[in-house]
Amino acid sequence: MSHFSAQDWALFDEQGYLCIGRVASTATIDALCGRIDDIMLGRAPVDYRRMVMQLDSANGVYESAGPQSHGFKGATLAYRKIEQLEADPVFRAYMTLPVFEEAARRFYGDIAIAAYRAMFMNKPARRGTFLPLHQDRWRALDRDPQLTIYTALDRATPENGCVEVIAGSHRQLLNPQHANGFLTAEMAARFDNDPRRRKLTLEAGEVVLMHNWTIHGSGINTTDTPRRAFSVCLMDAATINRRYDRLAGRGVIFAARGDVPA
Repeated sequence: MSHFSAQDWALFDEQGYLCIGRVASTATIDALCGRIDDIMLGRAPVDYRRMVMQLDSANGVYESAGPQSHGFKGATLAYRKIEQLEADPVFRAYMTLPVFEEAARRFYGDIAIAAYRAMFMNKPARRGTFLPLHQDRWRALDRDPQLTIYTALDRATPENGCVEVIAGSHRQLLNPQHANGFLTAEMAARFDNDPRRRKLTLEAGEVVLMHNWTIHGSGINTTDTPRRAFSVCLMDAATINRRYDRLAGRGVIFAARGDVPA
């Protein structure tokens, strides 16, 4: 039985994102929250040398956030980003749910599908780094990923820096010259009062499917509780990172149909 209707995909195609509600139990979401807190505090039995970890900025300025580099940066809940969670069994079990495979197959078909990145994003209490408007694309890749799956681990509101999107902005790349899809200040200013700009208010556990070209950003957290999220960007497993002349993914997430999963 399908998790999605033709109307769901028509809405996705129109606005570049689709809110699909909760797909897992409260216990599962609580387990993800507990696991990421243990990872941040250095208590998890994981290989920290493989994880890309970035500390949050102290002043909310994007350029002031810590370096995105491999390795543990100390026991703190003030991490901004932690990548390569596809190697963690708790997060991998969640990201391979059948509903996510069905969504991925809609974009990629029966080929092998890999994660370009599976990452934790965090707006710590009374902190958080401002994320400028951008499109998720990487000029070094020989083909663009098409789907990101975003799960709110905490309630997301305008007050704690929820994601904001520009509905329908996924049909065109605005700044293909930028290596990571960020808009110029002049481009971003055009959307200040755009009626298509929407704040994605979500309850803990709710999921949004997003086209990678959908323009989005987020503000800082002005509340006393964190705003945590888990974001998975899926792509054709054959995608090449031209900068290093090697496969861009970190292992197949969904095997090609007919193949035996590794």
